[in-house]
Amino acid sequence: MSATATATEIDPNVFHLEEEPHHEEGSSTMLGFWLYLMSDCLIFAMLFAVFGVLGGNYAAGPGPKELFDLELVAINTAMLLFSSITYGFAMLSMDQNKKTQTLVWLAVTGLFGLAFLGIELYEFAHLIHEGATPQRSAFLSAFFTLVGTHGLHVTFGIIWLVTLMVQVSWKGLIPANKRRLMCLSMFWHFLDVIWIGVFTFVYLLGMVR
Repeated sequence: MSATATATEIDPNVFHLEEEPHHEEGSSTMLGFWLYLMSDCLIFAMLFAVFGVLGGNYAAGPGPKELFDLELVAINTAMLLFSSITYGFAMLSMDQNKKTQTLVWLAVTGLFGLAFLGIELYEFAHLIHEGATPQRSAFLSAFFTLVGTHGLHVTFGIIWLVTLMVQVSWKGLIPANKRRLMCLSMFWHFLDVIWIGVFTFVYLLGMVR
């Protein structure tokens, strides 16, 4: 009799557990962002591979020794590396719940990022003025594609940075904003790592070819 009563109490159309397992808030966000970074790694790996194949095809045109200004590129690299350091200071301030300091360090990071983009645009404009356009050779096509893609990522990163600064100004260092700042931190440092690869593989090795 009790077995019959138990059977009638169970709804056969219910397929979920009575107590759903607990997942930490934001855990899926971090996982999803790691997956995005891995997909971005594949994109840059492909671009590096293309440059490795085409980087020596100058089509009787100018090569790295004639085009690259290593001092300018070194300054540009320093701008991006400094921005990574200042973002680290922003994260330390965030951990201490210091809203104003966090915003200040984020602003400094954005300025370094803008300086990086400004120097990169100047380099592109100078190359194009000298006739070294992407259509000139396979080397220049691969160069503009790889470096330009990285610059586009930095541009999106700065837009994201400004957006988060507005959100932190309005709502403070709430858990959701801290999670977003952490995602941007991973993205920003990822771009630093990629640029170190660009600086070494494209500029330095290009000068010794």
